Amino acid sequence: MKISEIFYSIQGEGMLTGVPSVFVRTSGCNLRCVWCDTPYTSWTPEGKEMSVGEVLECVRSHPTKHAVVSGGEPMIAPDIVELTKGIKGLGLHITVETAGTVYHPVACDLMSISPKLDNSTPHEREGGKWAAQHERLRYQPEILTQLMSEYEYQLKFVVASPEDMVEIAKIIENIHADRRRVVLMPEGTTSEVIRARTPWLTEICKREGFRYSPRLHIDLWGNRRGV
Repeated sequence: MKISEIFYSIQGEGMLTGVPSVFVRTSGCNLRCVWCDTPYTSWTPEGKEMSVGEVLECVRSHPTKHAVVSGGEPMIAPDIVELTKGIKGLGLHITVETAGTVYHPVACDLMSISPKLDNSTPHEREGGKWAAQHERLRYQPEILTQLMSEYEYQLKFVVASPEDMVEIAKIIENIHADRRRVVLMPEGTTSEVIRARTPWLTEICKREGFRYSPRLHIDLWGNRRGV
């Protein structure tokens, strides 16, 4: 499988924010989010071919009990089931970061599902050539429902404006999500943008009973790789 990077850091988003974790980032994605913060795994996939055994050796070298399998979209990576079972075999808690558009019976302790909203569709980027495919694939309610029924989960939405809440409310109702597991996170790749969106987003979380998630790694290190 093509691996973009493996690194040891702290979880920057979601329910496990702040937990030291080893990150395995696969390369390749079936979506093309206009605001993607890891374009080296989607718009221009980079990485090196590694066997499951090689990946597990890297994971084993880090002093942590938590692993995060991310991307790109890890659910489309060859051998993703074997990889997650191997990580589980090391005795680690596994979070899988997915957009929820593809299903495989992976080993997973926390399924971190991030359905992509209309704000993600690249209507203009690269002449809009990816827009139709992205729009067709980005929301798969049957897959979301299956993942939520089989795994402990968090439903993490990237929010760019208060108007996004209309679409989020429809998704939550449609897939019967547990509102206590809904996480709202400001879209942004700089601390300045995230701080600007935090006040109104936290007020929405207070009103609706959702969790707010920072992007802690952005605050600590900026938008760069390996953190």
